[in-house]
Amino acid sequence: MAHPIAAAGFDVLTMGRSGVDLYPLQIDVGLEDVTSFGKFLGGSPTNVAVAAARHGRSAAVVTGVGDDPFGIYVRRQMRELGVDDRFVVVDPQLHTPITFCEIHPPDDFPLWFYREPSAPDLQITAEHLQANAADVSSAALFWVTVTGLSVEPSRAAHHAALQIRGKRTHTVLDLDYRPTLWADEATARAAVGEVLGQVTVAVGNREECAMAIGETEPERAAAALLDAGVELAVVKMGPRGVLAATAEEQVVVEASTVEVLNGLGAGDGFGGALCHGLLSGWDLHRTISFASAAGAIVASRLECSTAMPTTAEVEQLLTGNPV
Repeated sequence: MAHPIAAAGFDVLTMGRSGVDLYPLQIDVGLEDVTSFGKFLGGSPTNVAVAAARHGRSAAVVTGVGDDPFGIYVRRQMRELGVDDRFVVVDPQLHTPITFCEIHPPDDFPLWFYREPSAPDLQITAEHLQANAADVSSAALFWVTVTGLSVEPSRAAHHAALQIRGKRTHTVLDLDYRPTLWADEATARAAVGEVLGQVTVAVGNREECAMAIGETEPERAAAALLDAGVELAVVKMGPRGVLAATAEEQVVVEASTVEVLNGLGAGDGFGGALCHGLLSGWDLHRTISFASAAGAIVASRLECSTAMPTTAEVEQLLTGNPV
């Protein structure tokens, strides 16, 4: 059943990748031997918007798709999952990207991105952002990812968006480092360095922090991100949980215990729940606990977008009951 779409003034506006995830329905099998796949809406910023919508937030995505059947599918799925598709640009030449994975629980989920010669979401222009400046500025929370900085014209579009945003509260950078989409780590680090001072929140795992600011130890990574100008640094530590820090406080939340099936969407579930906690004005410990539990639930499920939990499911896990 389709969800109602907000008319304007979005709670959460994300920007970046969208596409189709083709995930194997066989576990512990190489792609060369997989015989059946599930088709799901994909792309990290799109999944974050879906996750936020599951918590009752009005959400939209600035992205691009191809003028092809998969592009139709992406836009339809966005609407059905409660995400506004008004900012989706349809590219007449490039194809909607596809992502394959293998599933080897609990911690091996290799990805193959099919985004050549480029992806429509990387063709969003600064002019497109200027045309939607009011929505970027007015969104209660604006979420961008490092992937969008990897090539032009997307890089210029992200810079335009952050300039429009003006470092308003709840401007989030997901460090979201995908090495195959960059020439090298040094190039990615330089691109991140240009925008860290323009966001208020930075979120990443230890490897992504190493790329962004050269630190993997969580406390030092958080401190380096704060020194770079963010107001909230969130460092995901895998099985050790999550560390979050501001200039005034630091919290560490232990990871929720679940049986991991596919860990690929956990960060997006975490992100959408983080959005909900920040917009709800919760204290830092409650916000990070809620986000961590949401990510754990997604990790226990096969798909990403349609695996995003409801608020009630997250609260259930937090009370110690399995979902």
